[in-house]
Amino acid sequence: MDRIKQYLLLARFDRPIGILILLWPALWALWVASDGRPDLLVLTVICLGVVLMRAAGCVINDYADRDFDPHVERTKQRPIAAGKVKPKEALTVFIVLCLCAFGLVLMLNIYTIMLSFIAAFLAASYPFMKRYTQLPQAYLGIAFGWAVPMSFSAQINSIPAVAWVMYLAVVLWALVYDTMYAMVDKDDDLKIGIKSTAILFGDYDRHIMAILQLIIIGLLITVGQIKHLSWPYYGGVLMAAGLSVYQQKLIYHREKVQCFKAFLNNNWFGAAVFAGLVLNYLLH
Repeated sequence: MDRIKQYLLLARFDRPIGILILLWPALWALWVASDGRPDLLVLTVICLGVVLMRAAGCVINDYADRDFDPHVERTKQRPIAAGKVKPKEALTVFIVLCLCAFGLVLMLNIYTIMLSFIAAFLAASYPFMKRYTQLPQAYLGIAFGWAVPMSFSAQINSIPAVAWVMYLAVVLWALVYDTMYAMVDKDDDLKIGIKSTAILFGDYDRHIMAILQLIIIGLLITVGQIKHLSWPYYGGVLMAAGLSVYQQKLIYHREKVQCFKAFLNNNWFGAAVFAGLVLNYLLH
């Protein structure tokens, strides 16, 4: 039982925030693609796939960072870093999770099955990006956002222009919230040579994120314009904009606890947009 517990901790099933923050864009996409009436099988497969691939991403991330995590205060107790799970075991867990996710995708159309190979590549390669680029958070956004085109493809067997507008919004959103997350580890990352946007942006981090947040809200409004959505959706986007302002307040002094709180608050950002979409289709 202790072994299973360690595998669950390795896959971060004890921290559902990562599942939620990845799930919201997939739900946005499904609701827009289906005009508020997603196919039950597609909805089930996408949701379970998000859970499994997020878990797989966490496992491969810890495998990639096995030499770094013991030196970072926040991560030194992770199963691999603490010596409770061997690297080879972690790779096995990663492969099993990916195969389970792929088994689910096989229930969908061929277009979505093909897109799933890109999703798997992005998930597997992301953890290594922090060694080679100052923008690993942007790569995370590209990986996390891939749930958007996959959801459209699964629901309507095509990826219209509105899907790519939403995808860009999600990529930038992930860049913002993962930079907030990286601000927590900034001191440790500087010591051990890990790259991040929190380091790249330097003293302009808050300003750059504020500009990105404005662009994200603009892109979400564009989604509403393309799909002719009504006031409940824009109310949700307005709520999300208010949460963005609140996040800026939290990170103002760059205190680690507050930066992490700002990161967590993005769950409500995603929920606000989704609530707006649900109400839009329920009332119309």
